[in-house]
Amino acid sequence: METKQDGLSVLMLPWLAHGHISPFLELAKKLSKRNFHIYFCSTPITLSPIKEQLSEKSFPSIQLVELHLPAFPDLPPHHHTTKGLPPHLNPTLRKALDMAEPTISTLLKLLNPHLLICDLFQPWAPVLASAQNIPAILFYTTGAATFCYDNYHLDDHEYRGLMDWFLKSTKKSSNIILMKTCREIEAKYIDYLSVLTEKKIVPVGVLVQDPIDENNHSEFIQWLSNKEQSSTVYVSFGSECFLSHEEMEEIAHGLELSSINFIWAVKFPMGEKIRIDEVLPQGFLDRVGDRGMVVEGWAPQAKILEHSSIGGFVSHCGWSSVVEGMRYGVPIIAMPLHGDQPLNAKLAAEIGVAMEVKREKDGRIERGEVAKVIREVMVEKTGEELRRKANEMSEKIEKKGEEEIEVLVEELMQLCKKSERSEG
Repeated sequence: METKQDGLSVLMLPWLAHGHISPFLELAKKLSKRNFHIYFCSTPITLSPIKEQLSEKSFPSIQLVELHLPAFPDLPPHHHTTKGLPPHLNPTLRKALDMAEPTISTLLKLLNPHLLICDLFQPWAPVLASAQNIPAILFYTTGAATFCYDNYHLDDHEYRGLMDWFLKSTKKSSNIILMKTCREIEAKYIDYLSVLTEKKIVPVGVLVQDPIDENNHSEFIQWLSNKEQSSTVYVSFGSECFLSHEEMEEIAHGLELSSINFIWAVKFPMGEKIRIDEVLPQGFLDRVGDRGMVVEGWAPQAKILEHSSIGGFVSHCGWSSVVEGMRYGVPIIAMPLHGDQPLNAKLAAEIGVAMEVKREKDGRIERGEVAKVIREVMVEKTGEELRRKANEMSEKIEKKGEEEIEVLVEELMQLCKKSERSEG
């Protein structure tokens, strides 16, 4: 395989969830600005919103490639994404992607990229690439600590399977693994994971999407601009995590009791016809008045977090949200729900940029605890050190700049040269 004079070509194959698609896309943008041609492969339903983001003028080196999954009666094309996917269909979606192996193999032959960058959920992809002498690199969109914790603490736990899957997926891939993290956040976990996998872990940075200036969301910024510096908490539980009505009610009461300004992005599962006022305490919106703003659906998270009036982030602690909070120096009020979120919250608290809302013994959220932690993080003397460390972490990440990407580019170039030598 000869290196093209106009740069290296890369086929990127992320898992079909927003928390995976987004960092893959941000990485694609950074590589495309460094003379890489990117084939970004996913299902039509996931590529549709990406087309709106990528103008040919801004990113001419990113080419979207549609992946059509095998037909299943209960999995129509609009469900070829985890967004809005009924939970019971998750295994079906994974099966459909696994059955797309022949399609991916054909794409590798047709596109003949220099490299394949794929996800944890396609352990078969490196095998396909290897058969065609194409180096395959795994890119994990979560942090290193999650996998280290699984290996060390969870020998008899269901999460042990995640570590086994992780190690299995590395077998046929190249000798480097990419991770959406940086050494400023979790250096010791990166080093430990490198020992576990016997491969070099290459952190690619936090890959936070640049804030987008959109006139149709100007009301958020206008509202925030009327608030004092660091006086407001932003509340969001991600695009694919949903609170029970009881949890929403307790959080609402907690926000009210805290007497702190807030902007709350509320999301309901796709297809559920629920009005916001049906799940909030009676009279809540009237009582909080202009101190709070509650919006349904998507909100410009990066734009909100970078605003000077934001001083706290009530989050479910999905990895993307955690590193976004760190990037903008916003202390995290951690309310993890499931999956890797409790471990992400633990890490953020360990490095001093988060404080967790403790649940009752039966797992319930209690309004008094919500209010207490919000006030500690935002205004109490006990939260001073946390606020200082959050700001310090932001400065470290900012100072690092594009250093990780430059290191990555060098690693990819070396990998391609090594592949060419082995073919020769």
